[in-house]
Amino acid sequence: MAPTFVATTAVALVATIGIPSALAYNSVQVTSGDSWNINDAAAPGVDTGSIRSTTSNALMGYGGIRMDVAKSKSPLNGILLRGFGTTYDGHGAFISARPVKLDGIAVQRKLVINSGKSYGRFFDTFTNTTRQRQSVDVAFGGQLGYNTGSNQSAISATSTGDQKISHADAWAEWYTPTAGPGSASFNGPSATTIGTPGYADSLNRVGNFLRDPFRNPLPTTGDEANHPALVNRLELAPGQSLSVLHFVVTGLSENRALSSGAAIPAAGSQVRDVAATAAGLTRSPDLAGLSAAEICSLVNYDVPALTAPGFRASDCKTLRNKPLKGAGQGAVTLPVVTTSSRYDVVGKTITQLLADMKAGRATSKEITRAYLDRIAAYDQGPFGLHSVITVASNAMDQAKAADIARARGDKRPLLGIPILVKDIIDTKDMPTTGGSLVFEGYRPTEDAWQVAKLRQAGAIILGKANLSEFANSGYYSESAYGQVWNAFDPSRSSIGSSGGSAVAVASSFAAAAMGTQTGDSLWGPSGAASLVSLRGTDGMESSQGTMPLTVVQDYVGFISRSVQDEALLLSAAARGNPNDPLDDVADGHRPADWTTYLKADALKGKVIGVPDSAFNDPFGTTETSDALKAEFAHFRRAGATVRTISNPPPAPPRTYTGDTNYEGWREWIADHPDSPYSDPLQIMRSPLRLPYNRSTGPYTGTGPMSAQDIANMQAWRAGYRQSLETWMDQQGVDAVLYPTELSDIHLNDSGANSFGRLDPQSSASGVPTVIFPAGVNKHRQPVGLQLQGRAFQDPELMGMAYAFELFAHGHVEPTVTPPLTYDPRSRHGLSK
Repeated sequence: MAPTFVATTAVALVATIGIPSALAYNSVQVTSGDSWNINDAAAPGVDTGSIRSTTSNALMGYGGIRMDVAKSKSPLNGILLRGFGTTYDGHGAFISARPVKLDGIAVQRKLVINSGKSYGRFFDTFTNTTRQRQSVDVAFGGQLGYNTGSNQSAISATSTGDQKISHADAWAEWYTPTAGPGSASFNGPSATTIGTPGYADSLNRVGNFLRDPFRNPLPTTGDEANHPALVNRLELAPGQSLSVLHFVVTGLSENRALSSGAAIPAAGSQVRDVAATAAGLTRSPDLAGLSAAEICSLVNYDVPALTAPGFRASDCKTLRNKPLKGAGQGAVTLPVVTTSSRYDVVGKTITQLLADMKAGRATSKEITRAYLDRIAAYDQGPFGLHSVITVASNAMDQAKAADIARARGDKRPLLGIPILVKDIIDTKDMPTTGGSLVFEGYRPTEDAWQVAKLRQAGAIILGKANLSEFANSGYYSESAYGQVWNAFDPSRSSIGSSGGSAVAVASSFAAAAMGTQTGDSLWGPSGAASLVSLRGTDGMESSQGTMPLTVVQDYVGFISRSVQDEALLLSAAARGNPNDPLDDVADGHRPADWTTYLKADALKGKVIGVPDSAFNDPFGTTETSDALKAEFAHFRRAGATVRTISNPPPAPPRTYTGDTNYEGWREWIADHPDSPYSDPLQIMRSPLRLPYNRSTGPYTGTGPMSAQDIANMQAWRAGYRQSLETWMDQQGVDAVLYPTELSDIHLNDSGANSFGRLDPQSSASGVPTVIFPAGVNKHRQPVGLQLQGRAFQDPELMGMAYAFELFAHGHVEPTVTPPLTYDPRSRHGLSK
């Protein structure tokens, strides 16, 4: 089933997202040894019915549907469609359990995979449920299999014999040449059928599936050339159903063998075989199992020329203009977007919320209710962003208590401010699952250190944010409770692993959120959502009470809307924890009040270094790096010098041993005697994990780390920090500038890398980096920057980011989650 929210009490908005019916997407093995992984309704519930990946890497998020309804005013018009409740029958068929409906157009899909010949048949039906004639453009496509750099995908052939897709073509084939045209295909080749060649409705245009395929043609080179979209136009009478049929064929790599050890196919053989299969499907389409009405509804084939058992083209005269059986019935639609709160929280910073409560313009109850109603409207259901796993059943009680305390003169710095916590961090009043069924229903007995500090400062702990299961991915935020979608473009990835925290803040579901970072999990999601964060110097913030990914390296921080908000949160929670030995290194370096460093002239006289290759996108694009480089002018306006410097020194050779993930879980178990587990392997190898996140077979890790191993790891990181400080001294710079994302973010249905990534040294070494928004690129995607510094330069870096913020005004708000309409009769009242 698709993710849903379930109420726990009469006054609770939601408790926990329902669990999809299986533990991960389903896969179909084909006789060649390849495997097709399908985005169905199973966890993480992407449910696009597209191909997440194939073992041969022929496809990496392909077969999705976008739909553009003429004159639509919906902010979701044109998104990657999802929420079909796609179920697998165990025999190669994936069928919509229900249609999804946008702008009155109900969409259903059927995917059947022929395992013997390695092709999939996508049959997509569009039904007009309105009383007006509707003009609808439908795009079918996605991301081909490719590597960055020299292995970009290319058209190997079309049915007309050239390398350009035209209206006359019946199919097109792509491959990733290893050494130029005609060379062996690095990944498996793939082909997609278009329809009857030259048929009037077989093809309207070829678009760019990554970026609005209805208005942007498919480029011939570069990263976006890997995202073809075949677009058909449908003219739908009221009540009419029309369908589009595509066959997708895949082959094996001609450069690498599958893991089974089979021989590498001869160069060119798979490309030829895939083309031959596509040509055969064009001449004689596989229509087995389709009804006469379904065949008659096709728009991209010359229906009278088709043959199938029991099918007579003459029947189409009566069937063509009717809805298909069951079409549009039980369709999933957008939720009601109303609120019973008069106060609009959209875009409000913590500073603004505090000022409005102090002035009597808002109460904590109104603010909290507004956030809860926005979560109900925009985060749940098939079209939801899925950024929140759990909402506190006592959220309104917390808000009521905050209002009473304020009326009595309470002046705590975060009084009445609702904050979400990444669901890897302990909360005593809500489950902490790590985004995994391994800890389904587990509720710690105590708050994590920083959560407790937030409560002491008066904050409301509103709920738990979604994430990548146990913070495993830096590219997606996928868990047993759903996969998070991008706040600015709900077709793309939110980045991982703190995607839920960032998307929730950007979408005004909370005033701020806690996240964690091991590699990029604060800066990646924050950059994608136009937000602020700090990965501080090792130990600056305690990580006690947090499920591990890499011991010592894991860092718990905040994601917020402004630098001032970030400073308020740090002032409340960045406090030394006497029970956390890992944070002792920062003792004596934490400011009592971070806001004192936020000065307009903090950049005056500073030298900002830009490493020579820091803004080179591994995907080869320049739109984002060009936009970021243009933002350098704001540093200069604020009085700083920006200059190119040498690349940083490499990390020193490691001087420690041991399995850092195993050791992290060993220490977590020792700190959580109430947990259901006593051995790290019970967690690491649990069959309840998403299959692609767990290992099987005998454990081959190095087991626990000794106290000396931990000390050696900390010393290694300290040495790395010193090496970076020496480099900065030699370059004569006060801070070093890095980007967040370096490319457009890719779609959310792929198993491949989701953005051009170049990590600064902060996570690997423990030096601080402050993350902040820097406007948008030419495609209107938010972009961000990072200032990295010397150990314990954290507050100074925050001041520099604040000064930049004053000049750049780089924060932008999403448009897909607009303010809710006030309705005092809204189903979520302020009764408590």
